[in-house]
Amino acid sequence: MNTTEMRENALGHFVPVSQIKEIDLLRNEVVMELVQEGKELQAQMAAFKVKAMSKIADFVDLSASEYSVKYGGAKGNVTLVSFDGKYKLMRAVGEHRIFDERIQAAKAQIDECIQRWNEGSDDKIKALVEHAFRVNKQGHIDVNQVLSLRQLNIEDAEWTEAMDAIADSIKITGTSSYLRLYERDGNGKYVQIPLDPSKL
Repeated sequence: MNTTEMRENALGHFVPVSQIKEIDLLRNEVVMELVQEGKELQAQMAAFKVKAMSKIADFVDLSASEYSVKYGGAKGNVTLVSFDGKYKLMRAVGEHRIFDERIQAAKAQIDECIQRWNEGSDDKIKALVEHAFRVNKQGHIDVNQVLSLRQLNIEDAEWTEAMDAIADSIKITGTSSYLRLYERDGNGKYVQIPLDPSKL
């Protein structure tokens, strides 16, 4: 088969170019050209992120060793500002957290607390708990929503035990590094420089 005169379609079939409509060929050309340019831009942005993170890490190490200055906390978050204050960059490290099987035991303890308490507060607290333990689109319980329950000022030994069980059931599965660039506008407010094409 001479594939130079054929084009493979979405079903994996080879179709003679002469049998393909001109508009379909043109559409394919537009898609392929823009996707290729997009992939090249993606590679450039990935290389920029690696370079930027490396430079920031090198500077932080230099500053810490030569000037006894510490940037960021234990998680590696750091903010650097240009001398004139016009530009700011932020490196943030976020943790990916999930619950292990012990979260179900904590949920059972919470449910027992609600059943034991006066009916007057049951509905509101139960609604908060059900909202916190709802499953997201990925099939996981949102860690931040559940942790918000720990902020409730409830003096009850079983509730406190359940809150401790929630904390114990959290597992760190990895981290992600984020780089954000900012420019100060005429009002002195830092506005993020968008690197996402949809925000340009």
